[in-house]
Amino acid sequence: MHKGSLGAWLALGLLLALALLGPWLAPYDPKQVVSRPFQPPSAQHWLGTNDLGQDILSELLAGARVSLAVGFSAAFTALVLGLLVGLIAGYNTGWLGAALMRLADLILVLPFLPLIIVVAAYLGPSLWNLVLLIGLLFWARPARVIRAAVLGVRGMAFVEAAVAMGGSSAHILRYHLLPAVLPVAFSQLILLASNAILLEASLSFLGLGDPTQKSWGSMLFYAQVRGAFLNGSWPWWALPPGLLITLSVLALAAVGRELERRAAAIPS
Repeated sequence: MHKGSLGAWLALGLLLALALLGPWLAPYDPKQVVSRPFQPPSAQHWLGTNDLGQDILSELLAGARVSLAVGFSAAFTALVLGLLVGLIAGYNTGWLGAALMRLADLILVLPFLPLIIVVAAYLGPSLWNLVLLIGLLFWARPARVIRAAVLGVRGMAFVEAAVAMGGSSAHILRYHLLPAVLPVAFSQLILLASNAILLEASLSFLGLGDPTQKSWGSMLFYAQVRGAFLNGSWPWWALPPGLLITLSVLALAAVGRELERRAAAIPS
């Protein structure tokens, strides 16, 4: 593991620890008014306060759990769908597999950002709506990657032996092919989480997130609509969540690519 990968792993571990411990580390209730609005950083409020007088550091720590939870939940939803489609399409190379791959191709060419904005606006602001929408639109790429992995192992001796012994398709998929592609699936989960966190932040910034939940994206939204860039409070209100979103996306992408390379190097 080279230094860049080690740094990505350390950053990811720090972010996950922040998501788990953030609400307990927060010095104040993130929804509680604790001072005057737009206070600059001080010993009492390290990142100052927002337009309502809420502590921004507490918002940032609480938002870590929401942003990462939404990202990983959406990634898991997409992975489950992609894993199911990829396993079936890789094992069944007839009309069913071809049809599933054509569906994946259709999903991949859709202009998903305008589509998800329209659908999210129609359904209303909700984090769980975002999880569902991202999951339904992000499954196609992992499905194709997992299908390729299945094609690489379906002709191996242990799979052919299971077929010759009369194993059902469900049995072979569950006990032989699924374990073989799990390293690839895990790398796809990390890469999906990277994209999902960025997309959740983008949609929350557009006002399509849950306004009752503190997330990094919603912090950017409120900083923008409530004058942080006009009154000069953006360095401690908008910059910290923006940097954490960037760090999360880059760390997850780096770790996911490394896991993807390792999975590709595993002998079939």
